[in-house]
Amino acid sequence: MVGILPREDKTPAGIGIMVLAVALFTCIDTSAKWLLIAGLPALQVVFARYAGHLIVALVLYLPREGLGALKSQSPGKQFLRSIFLLGSTILNFLALSYLPITVTTTIQFTMPIVVTLLAIPMLGETVGIRRIVAVCVGFSGVLVVTQPWGAEWHPAMLLSILSVVVASLYFVMTRMLAGVESNATQQLWSAAVATTILLPFVIKGWVWPSDMQAWMVFCAIGCFGATGHIAATTAHRWADASLLSPMFYAQIVFAAISGIVIFNTWPTIYTLGGGAIIIASGLYIWARERQVKEG
Repeated sequence: MVGILPREDKTPAGIGIMVLAVALFTCIDTSAKWLLIAGLPALQVVFARYAGHLIVALVLYLPREGLGALKSQSPGKQFLRSIFLLGSTILNFLALSYLPITVTTTIQFTMPIVVTLLAIPMLGETVGIRRIVAVCVGFSGVLVVTQPWGAEWHPAMLLSILSVVVASLYFVMTRMLAGVESNATQQLWSAAVATTILLPFVIKGWVWPSDMQAWMVFCAIGCFGATGHIAATTAHRWADASLLSPMFYAQIVFAAISGIVIFNTWPTIYTLGGGAIIIASGLYIWARERQVKEG
C-alpha cells in the first residue's frame, strides 16, 4: 500500500505542529473572507482553495510516490468524503460573506459534539448519558452565540451550522478510512474531486483578482489549505488524537486576532460567552472519551 507511514512518538512536536495546523486553518478563513470582500464570487474562492491545494499535493507526492498515490482502496468512500469536505467549505465561505470570522469559528467548535452524535449510528460507537448531557450543553452555547431571538441573529448562521454538520460527516468518513488510505491519496482525492467539480461552474463567471495583494491572497489560500491538512495529518502520526483534540480551541485566539487586525471587528460578549460554553462541553467530551479508552 502506497505511503502509509508508521506512528512515531514525538508528542511535543506533534502538539506544536497541530497548533500550526490550526493557525493555518484560520488563515484559510481569513483569506476567504478577504477575497469575498474584494468582490470575488464565493465558488471561485472555494475553487482557488482546492486548486492550490491540488497543485501543492501533486508537487509533494507524485515525485515521491508516483501515480500509485492516486489509487484508492475504497474509491466510493473516498469520493463521498471529498464531497462532504467540499460542501462544508462552500457553506463556510458563504457564511463568512456575512458573519465575523469569530462567529463562524466559534460555531465550528461544535464539530466534536456533532461527530460524537454521528459516530453512534455511523460507526456503532456507544455514548453514555453524561456525554449526551454535554452535547446538549454545547448546543446551548450555540444558541448564546447565534441569538435566534435577538437583533444579532443573521440567517447566514444557519449556513455555518450546516457547514459544521457536513464537516462532521467528513471527519466520520476520515475515521472510516483510517489505516486504509495513505495521506497522499486522501490529500489528492479531496483536492482533485473539489477542483474537478467546481471548474465548470467558475469558468463562465470568472473574475480576476484586481491587484497584486488580491493575487497574493488568491494564490496563498490553497497553500494554507494543503499545508494545514498535511500538518494536521503529521501531528496525528506523532501524537495521540486525544492529546491533539483540545488544540483546535486555540483557533478562537487566532480568529480573534485576525478579526481585530485584518477586519477591525471585535468578538462580542455573546460570542465569547457562548464559545466558553461550547469549549467546556467539548473538553468534557474529550476527557470522557479519553477516560473510557484508558479504562
